[in-house]
Amino acid sequence: MGRILFGEEIAAEIRAELQARVAGLARRGVVPGLALVRVGDDPASASYVRQKEKAAHALGFLSEITVLPERTTEDELLALIASLNGDPRFHGILVQLPLPPGLSPERACGAVDSRKDVDCLHPANIGRFVRGDPYLLPCTPHAVQEILLRSGYPPAGKHVVIVGRSPLVGRPLSILLSQKGPRGDATVTLCHSATPDLGPFTRQADIVVVAVGRPGTLQTDMVREGAVVIDVGVNRVDDPAAPRGYRLVGDADFDALREKVAAITPVPGGVGPMTVMMLLSNTVAACEAQTRDAR
Repeated sequence: MGRILFGEEIAAEIRAELQARVAGLARRGVVPGLALVRVGDDPASASYVRQKEKAAHALGFLSEITVLPERTTEDELLALIASLNGDPRFHGILVQLPLPPGLSPERACGAVDSRKDVDCLHPANIGRFVRGDPYLLPCTPHAVQEILLRSGYPPAGKHVVIVGRSPLVGRPLSILLSQKGPRGDATVTLCHSATPDLGPFTRQADIVVVAVGRPGTLQTDMVREGAVVIDVGVNRVDDPAAPRGYRLVGDADFDALREKVAAITPVPGGVGPMTVMMLLSNTVAACEAQTRDAR
């Protein structure tokens, strides 16, 4: 029976480390500030933003949510971002994605001051990350890396197969885990929707990361005995027996895979809590950098 890698347990370790850093900032009269921007009424986005604000407040941050209506124009969104860029209370700004149709996520993320870009989506920060000299790390890829390292499954010397090439998860994760050093040094294979047959690739892997947003993508015959599976997918499936009429599942067949693999992350409760914690870690790092520069 494979080990379950609970994200909240690992997040608690990082939270304790962040509390010490926040206390150090407080002794200098500094409070980390995180501004969260949501456009429209998407229920999933609203839930994610509330989780982030709650976690920020629990660590003693100043955190505010600004909600703009669905009909917001791009000029109005960019004006808000410009205002937050100039607000010294906030050291981090996050624009919740996806945005409603007609709003460019590239323009919105590119408008955030690169020093306050705690999602690591500004072109300058992406460039530094790819070059191996990051200002901050992308939250979900960093979450996956920390889960592996802190659970005793370092990627160095391992074959990691990533299923999914999105610019938020798969692509940056392939870069992060392949970079030189003890936190990387993996041999990485990146599979995607145009890969004709995933099985021959995933069966070679020491570590499989699946992040495509499709339930049942990874089945037991697609992994070898003793592999580690990190499931980034979050999908709603109808379930009349559930209180809300649906339940959340990942991209992997969790129950069946747990009988075969060495370790696996659950959904929910795996990568999700760690992604939020990496956002808070980035906010603390951005606050430290900005207040250090200001002294």
